[in-house]
Amino acid sequence: MRILIVDDFGTMRKILKNILKDLGYTDVLEAEDGESALQILRKEKIDLVISDWNMPKMDGLALLKAIRSDEALKNTPVLMVTAEAQKQNVIEAIKAGVNNYVIKPFTPEVIQQKIAKIFSSS
Repeated sequence: MRILIVDDFGTMRKILKNILKDLGYTDVLEAEDGESALQILRKEKIDLVISDWNMPKMDGLALLKAIRSDEALKNTPVLMVTAEAQKQNVIEAIKAGVNNYVIKPFTPEVIQQKIAKIFSSS
């Protein structure tokens, strides 16, 4: 499975990449904002996007909406990882079509559970 991590914070990308590696996912690409993520998504076959919410240029919600409105990408699962715990934000992401949601800080077990849940329901 090929996973794209989208986060403007390099340390968070590294943490997620290490968690994914420990879970057995080794084919992992990275992007530092929604714009560069979309460029990768349009060129590469990606099986899962793990995206931060707050990023410069294009935030995670705008990226999610762009994925859902693109015919070629609309079925790509998206896991939102964010410090945004406000109920309104969660509702907004769900309305935009997010597959699952993780609030920072998180554990490797939580990431594993969320990914498993996405692929058991798809």
